[in-house]
Amino acid sequence: MIVDDETDICYLLSNILKQKNIQTVFAGSLAEADKMLQSPDYFYYVFLDNHLPDGLGINQIKRWKERFPSIHLIMITAHDSYEERKKASTEGADSFISKPFSRDIILNSIVQTSA
Repeated sequence: MIVDDETDICYLLSNILKQKNIQTVFAGSLAEADKMLQSPDYFYYVFLDNHLPDGLGINQIKRWKERFPSIHLIMITAHDSYEERKKASTEGADSFISKPFSRDIILNSIVQTSA
């Protein structure tokens, strides 16, 4: 699942993930992602933007990881700071990626979180 309100980021990530045969769905808000996570579909990876229309993604990490402990949560944000990286890690994010990102960074994050 890709949680981002920027459609171009969703499509870019989706195209990168397709190279590893990973199917994606998009959620443009935290509320939409929350509904999708409760569906019977299984999400192995969640790419989560921080600044979304209905709140900060970083504030959802702990709750989602507690409810869905097997998901691999990868935080993606253009607002990269030491404090945000530390908070994301403390809350349970498996990886943290700064925008702009490259194909290799995304693919490496999948390898690292799956190990």
